[in-house]
Amino acid sequence: MKLKYVAALTLLAVLLLAKPANGENPAHVRKLLLTNMCMGCDLSGADLSETHLIGADLRSANLRGANLFAANLEGADLTAANLENANLTRAFLTNASLNNADLDGVNFTQAVIYHADVEGASINDINLTDAKIWGTSISIGGN
Repeated sequence: MKLKYVAALTLLAVLLLAKPANGENPAHVRKLLLTNMCMGCDLSGADLSETHLIGADLRSANLRGANLFAANLEGADLTAANLENANLTRAFLTNASLNNADLDGVNFTQAVIYHADVEGASINDINLTDAKIWGTSISIGGN
């Protein structure tokens, strides 16, 4: 009887102390999807693939490792956001603000990046394979 009690308590402790593997705050994800505003939110590791985040306010948001595959971020404000190692494959970033953002390790494969502001952004080890870039200082040869 005691063994079952100890096993149940151990399992309960593990479940209570476990964190989601993806790391995002589910309430923040809901807030973003409902209001299109989530300044300073923890969206790290969130699956936001194929979402329509046109004009979204994501200033200072933590999107580290987030999946933004084919997301529409046209006109989104990602100023000072952490996008380190995020997947932006096939994302649409026309007129987006990425000023002072951490873009280190971002996968921009086949992304469309027209007239995005990237002043002060960190852009180490980014993947621009087959990306369409125009009027953005991360394009080859500058603006």
